[in-house]
Amino acid sequence: MISRRLFRPRLAAALCAALCLPAHARAQVQATTPQQSPLPTAQSPAPEKDEEDVVRISTELVQTDVMVFDGSGKFVDGLRPEQFELRVDGKPQQIAFFERVMAGTLNEDAQIAAARGGASRGAAPGGAALPLDRGRTVVFFVDDLHLSPQSTIQIRKTLQRFIQDEIGQNDEAAIVSASGQVGFLQQLTDNKAVLRAAAERINARASTARDGQNPAMSEMHAASIERNDPGVLDYFVDALMRETPYLRREMAESMVQSRARTILQQSNSIAANTLHTLASVVRGFGPLPGRKILFFISDGFLIDDGDTSLRDRMRLISDAAARAGVVIYALDAQGLRTGQQDASVRGNFDPAGRLARADSGEISAMQAPLFTLAAETGGRALVSSNALGRVVSGALKETSLYYLLAWKPDAAQAGSPKYQRIEVLVPGRPDLRVMVRRGFYNSAPAEAAPRPEKRKKDDKNPGGPAGAQKASPAERDLLAALRAPLPRAALPTSLAVGFVHGEKGASVLTISVELDREGLTFVQGERRRADFDVLGAIVDDRGKPVAHFSRRLSVTPNPDIPETQQPVVYSFSTPLPAGLYQVRAAARDALSGRTGSAMQWVEVPELNKHFTMSSIFLGERTAGQKSGEVRPEELPRNVLLSVDRRFARSSHIRFLTYVYHAAAGAASQPDVALQVQIFRDDQPVFTAPLSKLKFQEGSDLSRIPYMAELSLGTFPAGRYVLQITAIDRTAKTSDSRRASFIVE
Repeated sequence: MISRRLFRPRLAAALCAALCLPAHARAQVQATTPQQSPLPTAQSPAPEKDEEDVVRISTELVQTDVMVFDGSGKFVDGLRPEQFELRVDGKPQQIAFFERVMAGTLNEDAQIAAARGGASRGAAPGGAALPLDRGRTVVFFVDDLHLSPQSTIQIRKTLQRFIQDEIGQNDEAAIVSASGQVGFLQQLTDNKAVLRAAAERINARASTARDGQNPAMSEMHAASIERNDPGVLDYFVDALMRETPYLRREMAESMVQSRARTILQQSNSIAANTLHTLASVVRGFGPLPGRKILFFISDGFLIDDGDTSLRDRMRLISDAAARAGVVIYALDAQGLRTGQQDASVRGNFDPAGRLARADSGEISAMQAPLFTLAAETGGRALVSSNALGRVVSGALKETSLYYLLAWKPDAAQAGSPKYQRIEVLVPGRPDLRVMVRRGFYNSAPAEAAPRPEKRKKDDKNPGGPAGAQKASPAERDLLAALRAPLPRAALPTSLAVGFVHGEKGASVLTISVELDREGLTFVQGERRRADFDVLGAIVDDRGKPVAHFSRRLSVTPNPDIPETQQPVVYSFSTPLPAGLYQVRAAARDALSGRTGSAMQWVEVPELNKHFTMSSIFLGERTAGQKSGEVRPEELPRNVLLSVDRRFARSSHIRFLTYVYHAAAGAASQPDVALQVQIFRDDQPVFTAPLSKLKFQEGSDLSRIPYMAELSLGTFPAGRYVLQITAIDRTAKTSDSRRASFIVE
């Protein structure tokens, strides 16, 4: 059983009461709103120190991924390592590891791990992928600092179509902006509601380098003036002298050159902000397994030939992408460009054509960084296409297969960071197109390390960043785990979140946190016991905290019940209005100091206004119980609710949901039909016959429970989604809910 103690006043939420269930205990607390969120405001995730880079630069092996295509754009399968020629800084290298990889599977993780160690793991028997599915990781980096209002509208539509049609059952995606305007929503998730909300926040930012003077001077004009283009310089000098007749030409030239330098400085500063944020985002996704695809979406920007810092930043991005396993595909948000002046953009009257050369080269100059970022990271620049949705789909298909090569670096590579060039060829096959990362630093450059976050002193809020500095080691560990952009796994922690219609009409969010018993440290006294701390927060889609909970808990197993039937679960519930929320929870073992964390998004609908459903609550039949229908009020006694939603094939899962506000039909009785389906890889693998929802006489017809049971014996191990659809045949409307689970 679990006992509870308050965990320091500044982290405690409220007193809690126990709700005893068979084989384990749960605690329920009334939430209060903290003064400040314990979550960070950083725009992008930061890697944890103990994670390995995807590219290992050491005395062992260096690895890279390679894609090979024929003239029709089809991946060339069946190539052997002896058919490749690998060079680093022009010097041939022997390939020490070679394997074909299918992206998005667990085999990919194992093959990359094998490349680090230098031994081939090999595929599963028969060449099949391992049964536990894993999807793609896709990141959309929207360069809203270089995005026109017209492009913004098109990009939002493209993102919404991708979310609706392309996100698979096991995929995860993130939408990130250079300016940070997406805010708290720019996190990796499989929740389509979060991604849709993030896409809607994309807007053009007024951050162009133009100064509003007449005649308009573009960044390309300014660069031409800096390169001493006499035609462009004379055009602006003559225009200035017409406005100021008594101005000497030497003074006018100096003023025009000063204006050009100011515009270029502004342009470089904006470009540097974009590249700095991009580098942080790329590094942040390094701890995730497998290869990640990042779409860099921009109208393009100018790289000043005289500013080497921008090109150095692009090299740092290339190196960070190699270490994080990120491939960049760059998209020109303007699509097909005609080169003609847009009537909505203020232009210059230039009958002599002195600006023609600069204007004609503007498109290629603005697109040049897109080509560089893509080519350096093993991707492609996708320009001159108005069908951005098809372009994105094609890129994801293109990156689904690749070859993984690894080689042993020379001992001479040690020392100060040096940027090294990679070349991979298939000799004798000029018809093939080889896509490979072009370079990396032989040791991580200092600039690649994330800058430490500066924290301000806040004496009025001891729970904030400054107060955290005064916290105990246990509190600091918990706060760090709670803020972590990716779940901590030293103490495996699971989280289940669901909503129901409360008795007083408000929606009630229920949260259960489960810890892996094997991760806790038990001590033997009069009875075996383990102590741990739990800290959690509920945050809305703007990053504002709405509730939190914290407890010091103790576990003392019941010797009369097998410990496998005594999960370590802490529960919490709070009323919440309709909205989009993220729940974060962290736990810490009191003796070992190991921490774990979990996070989950949930969209709470309006439950008291129209026909709808609650969340789906999953559990399994308890040991020794017979099959058959179970009344919902018997759920706590007969079903052991599952938090991690992992079930053995021998299990019988049970699922519960509530149907609200069904319309009254004949004899004032609702007529609701239910459809139960199970999906794997977005394909239905089980569909139950349509059945009418039953209810007892005298029951509350505005809140009708539904429970069913399903044997998992016929389901292979893998990841599944349970979908329940309720159809109100009287009102001719429907609603559905989904819940993921794993069969082991």
